[in-house]
Amino acid sequence: MRGELGREPGAEDYDQELAGVGTFDLVLLGLGPDGHVASLFPDFPTLDVTDRDVLGSEAGHEPFVDRISLTLPRICATRELLFLVAGEDKAEAVARAFAGEPSHETPGSLARSAEGTTRAILDRAAAAKL
Repeated sequence: MRGELGREPGAEDYDQELAGVGTFDLVLLGLGPDGHVASLFPDFPTLDVTDRDVLGSEAGHEPFVDRISLTLPRICATRELLFLVAGEDKAEAVARAFAGEPSHETPGSLARSAEGTTRAILDRAAAAKL
């Protein structure tokens, strides 16, 4: 992703790069303390974008710079979706994302493989509230 182009031109550029690319084999995601994934932040309208693969987004936390992100449908179009999450500061978000109901308040709860498997590798601290 070429973020230096700015959020909209950068998103268009990356969308064109992905044109014709089918299902991903693997997507690796982290999970923010607020439950965000990629640059899809809680309760942002970007969570509802379904008509493209890439979008520009305002920052949801520091550093407050514009972002480029895959959309939820594109993230979910994968054979294996793998979360790697570490740290005590992520425990609440992990519980909401993996044990709670899917919600726009926790974008990580919405990211699931539509084509195969979703897995999470968690350290003890991140998994403490499961």
